[in-house]
Amino acid sequence: MSANPARNLAGQNIAGESVAKTIVITGAGLGLGRALARRFASEGETLVLLGRTFSKVQALAQELGDAHLAVECDVASPDSVRAAFATIAERFPKIDVLINNAAIYEPFKVVDATDAQIAGSVATNLAGPIYCCRSAIPMMAAGGQIINISSESIAVPFAMLSLYQSTKSGLERFSEALAAEVEELGIRVTTVRAGQMYEIGKEPPAWDPQAAQEFYQRCMANGLNLRERPISNCENVTGVFRALLDLPADVQLPHISVSASKH
Repeated sequence: MSANPARNLAGQNIAGESVAKTIVITGAGLGLGRALARRFASEGETLVLLGRTFSKVQALAQELGDAHLAVECDVASPDSVRAAFATIAERFPKIDVLINNAAIYEPFKVVDATDAQIAGSVATNLAGPIYCCRSAIPMMAAGGQIINISSESIAVPFAMLSLYQSTKSGLERFSEALAAEVEELGIRVTTVRAGQMYEIGKEPPAWDPQAAQEFYQRCMANGLNLRERPISNCENVTGVFRALLDLPADVQLPHISVSASKH
């Protein structure tokens, strides 16, 4: 039984009635972010959809209904993040959940990397979640949740992903330190280390063809056959996040790993 009688179950008030959560998702225009938004909206939650390409999140918001808000946001830009959360605050002064999902996943060798590839990876994958947390925390109350999405590539010997692996590793360490900072505020932080997943109908990434071929070859040399490794439908992963949102207030889950299974 929870120590807080006013919230004896996650997502319910003292009368046992369901209370909609306001959930901010970055990178909500496609993939896992879009799948999460669709699921949570179908379950009565209120979604704030952040995306670098406004047309994508706007189309999703229109699909989900008038209760939901689309906001253009490039998480790599601190000014863009500040502006986005100012827009959010005009309609939702309080938010319950922040899901840092936006990321750049692109294979390349460091020796061949452009300035834009290096800066973009670091700014989007690591600095971006930090910027969003900084803006979201003042808008959260006790019971708030921050979910940072990491990657199995930290522990799996993928080739040509040094920037992606390093930034995701940094994000995990940041999550641990942030959790200690915000614990006294009653805000929980969870890292979800996710495996490979796909979205039906999603276009393949616009990688340099030569780099993509070398990526597959080098992964194979490391013992990873990317064409045979299991992969999950991103819609089937959303239940993990639903369970996180439904944790009782006196339970926390700092880290969880989710991987695809052979079936």
